[in-house]
Amino acid sequence: MLQTLEVAYGPQTAVIWLSRPEVRNALDARLIAELTETFMTLADDSEIRAIVLAGHGKVFCAGADLNAMRHSAQASEADNRADALALATLLHTIYTCPKPTIARVHGACMAGGLGLATACDIAIASRDTRFALTETRLGLIPAMISPYVLRAIGPRAASRWFLTAETFDAAEAWRIGLIHDICEAEELDAHINALLGKLMLASPNALKESKRLIHDVSQPPIDDAILEDTATRLAALRATPDGREGIAAFLEKRTPSWVPDQEPS
Repeated sequence: MLQTLEVAYGPQTAVIWLSRPEVRNALDARLIAELTETFMTLADDSEIRAIVLAGHGKVFCAGADLNAMRHSAQASEADNRADALALATLLHTIYTCPKPTIARVHGACMAGGLGLATACDIAIASRDTRFALTETRLGLIPAMISPYVLRAIGPRAASRWFLTAETFDAAEAWRIGLIHDICEAEELDAHINALLGKLMLASPNALKESKRLIHDVSQPPIDDAILEDTATRLAALRATPDGREGIAAFLEKRTPSWVPDQEPS
């Protein structure tokens, strides 16, 4: 029985709902494991031709779960690496799914949530959505999500949003290629249903091979070495003084020690 997700089936489609609205669909170990298993199951289901990833409640996904962050602050580097590798595996499972995947994004899409959205083939967002890569303000880096975010927005845009951790709106997300389209919140489902209808006109095998073509010829592959490397980088940073201070400051709702008394104007 799924505890963190709900799966709704339609004609040859499935919608995976992140179902932790009380914590803004934050990513914890159970959700990551269940989401990985669910994508793997649907990938092998011959009755399913397209998959939508969505979030119950007010936001799509707010990033890491607070309890998971508390755990990481006390965990060993080896344990942190294992946790990071689990997220890396989830993202790669979504990215390599042989069926078209659509992210239904609304409210907020932060940190690991951006990883989920960019691992999907298509991302559609409501106009009210806010985005951010918040890791550097915690003394960390957007390690495991970086291969997918970089494929979406390129290194130049990433240079700003990775480094500043600023929040940006759906219009900016569309401008830099993070999302494919914007609509009003009440039009989100109709917009995605129209996309699903278009996908149903295509050969399932041609869709699978088109995805493989894109992955094979566009950029170097996201392989096991990259998954291992990004997980190791994050685990190492969590053990640094800045990593521990950043997470502690966030959990204690205070300013990290590296922030000056007055920020630059």
